[in-house]
Amino acid sequence: MLKFIFIIKLFLLSFLAMGSEFYNFQFESIEGKKMPLKDFEGKVVLLVNTASMCGLTKQYSALQELYEDFKDQDFVVLGVPSNSFKQEHASKDKVKDFCETNFNITFPMTEIVSVLGAEKHPLYKWLKEEHGIKPKWNFHKILIDKKGKVVNSYSPLTKPNSDKLVNIIEEKIKG
Repeated sequence: MLKFIFIIKLFLLSFLAMGSEFYNFQFESIEGKKMPLKDFEGKVVLLVNTASMCGLTKQYSALQELYEDFKDQDFVVLGVPSNSFKQEHASKDKVKDFCETNFNITFPMTEIVSVLGAEKHPLYKWLKEEHGIKPKWNFHKILIDKKGKVVNSYSPLTKPNSDKLVNIIEEKIKG
């Protein structure tokens, strides 16, 4: 009987831990500091691979507005500059300057990383292997709940301030 209870406890503990793998990953911030995703535990995260020279770059404005609207409610936009689609500046300093000058970006951003191919960041490898999610273009959005579980991914054409996305963010913020 004790062995049975032990097995049940192990099963429950492993079930409760599911989804929290998201917090095991780390980036370097655009400022050059360590950025462990564990710092976002307990927050809803909208992960967005970005690019400065893309036709969708204007989405930065809506992402910033979304961040400002919900940042005090356990929500964060996490921008991930990437040159995987050949539309990003070569240096993180240029990306940072571009985002701050043109869009007044204050949400956290990572260093420039690959989101596709053999060099893709380990988080994006995990998203592909465990969740079948692979960015199809710049401004692909992935919503992560407060427990680190992937909620859904959204097309680059889904506007950050669309009712579809805002409604699910509000739902996940409320828990």
